[in-house]
Amino acid sequence: MADADTCRLCTEIINSHFGPLSAKVTSALLTRGRLSLPQLIRFTGLKPRTVRASILVLIQHNILWHAQTESEGEMLEFNMVECLLRLRFGRYVWQAENLFGRTGAEIVQLILDHGKLRPPDIISKLSVYDPKSSSMYSQSLYKLVSESYLKPSTILSHHSPRDKRIKYEAEEKAKLIGFPTAKELREAKETAEARLKREEEEAEKVGLKRKAKEQISNRSSKKNKVAEDVVDDDVYFRVNFDKFNIHIRNKLIETAVAERFNHCAALVMRATLKATESKQKSVSEIRSDPTSTAAIAMHTPDDDDLSSGLATTSKKPSDASLVKDYLGLLACADNPTSAGKSASYVSLSDNKVYVEFDIISKRLKRRVLEAVTRERHGDDGVRVVRLLLDVGKMDEKHVTKVAMMAHKDVRPLLSALSSDFLISTQEVPRSADRNPTRMFYLWHVDLAKAYSALLSSLYKTLFNISARRHAEREEPNVKAVLTKRERTDVAQDENLLTRMEREILGEWERRREMLNVLEMRVEEAVFILRDLDPGGSTDEI
Repeated sequence: MADADTCRLCTEIINSHFGPLSAKVTSALLTRGRLSLPQLIRFTGLKPRTVRASILVLIQHNILWHAQTESEGEMLEFNMVECLLRLRFGRYVWQAENLFGRTGAEIVQLILDHGKLRPPDIISKLSVYDPKSSSMYSQSLYKLVSESYLKPSTILSHHSPRDKRIKYEAEEKAKLIGFPTAKELREAKETAEARLKREEEEAEKVGLKRKAKEQISNRSSKKNKVAEDVVDDDVYFRVNFDKFNIHIRNKLIETAVAERFNHCAALVMRATLKATESKQKSVSEIRSDPTSTAAIAMHTPDDDDLSSGLATTSKKPSDASLVKDYLGLLACADNPTSAGKSASYVSLSDNKVYVEFDIISKRLKRRVLEAVTRERHGDDGVRVVRLLLDVGKMDEKHVTKVAMMAHKDVRPLLSALSSDFLISTQEVPRSADRNPTRMFYLWHVDLAKAYSALLSSLYKTLFNISARRHAEREEPNVKAVLTKRERTDVAQDENLLTRMEREILGEWERRREMLNVLEMRVEEAVFILRDLDPGGSTDEI
């Protein structure tokens, strides 16, 4: 089960997208965990028909998992990650329009509105007013499926992965003889995770099928049959969020490079990401596939002068040499120490270039941690957090000495940082009785705990933004003007509104835009802390 802030946010999202009845079902599942249908009917107090309809809608939109157990029967479980990703639907549609044009954006938006659809249903709904445009939508649909922006909806995608993960881990642990070591337990967990991932990849290999096409040869009048890939009309497709998240991650990396170096270095970083973009499958990748300097130079824009970002001695250096210099800068080639490696964006090996997603994501997460610490506790708090991250566990006197701060300032600062879960304590007993008066208390930064606390705080902020937006809309004056604007005559000519009504409407739109911008910034921080987890799993919030 999720914490209170996550439950409130998920319930608010379902309420705004599907209405209060589905939100009541969601609240019961989030607060009580997985439930059966009779239990859900009893806890919600709704009619069985209403609960069944809400469950069907949530399953259609991939928000509910169902699992069949021998002891409890069929159980329903809420998919929190899928629900929280609904905050990015507008951004996904915008990305699809930039990549595939208007037709691609309309297909993605239609599938997001319906959860999952078959190709004939997609084409028929979009070309209902213009039958001639069906070929354009078919081409865009093929591009989306072939490039993995749409993926098939399988039986495994509707089952909770936790059950199979627990089952596979138990099978692997049963193979161990004697008392298992920590290494053996870790290997068993990794084997179970790889097995589950392999099953999901095998199940998602549908979607495209081979179809014979007759082709007339130029030399003879005989027709040759050539096989080509077409979209399978019997498969239900859903949006592959991981593929769209890759573009969000790449944009964050490009922005970080621009802030660290300059605009020209960001252009080279964008070209490096573009050269490997077709092989990037998920944001959980530790590093990208190798690419060459020549491939990166091909993706650099011709109208930008890369030499303006470097101080070079030659009068007119070539683009290849400039790209190589920028890659050396991004790889911190002048600093071969561990500090240089942790500050790098790419790595160079055997004339190949790799983008180090793992190192970059750790640095982006640390930047969010330091930004929140500076906002709550000032520069002194950031100094203490950086010191503990770099040195490790330290006692209070050692922190005071190394940070060069007064003891009267360090003690309340450490307590405040600990109350916000930004730092933690480690107890080291002096004797076997573990008397608290005879213990060393060492301060350190538990990154997993700190990121979890920050994520919970960000979920609370997102809920407050949504509640504020709803309160602004329900204000009596604003509600009256919005109701009047929905009239057909006012919708065609807004000059029918009075000057005061237009001012109220303009002020409400300005506030709504400010809340939307704030929500995008908070959601970006959520993306860094939750989704940029190379090698991790997003099942747990």
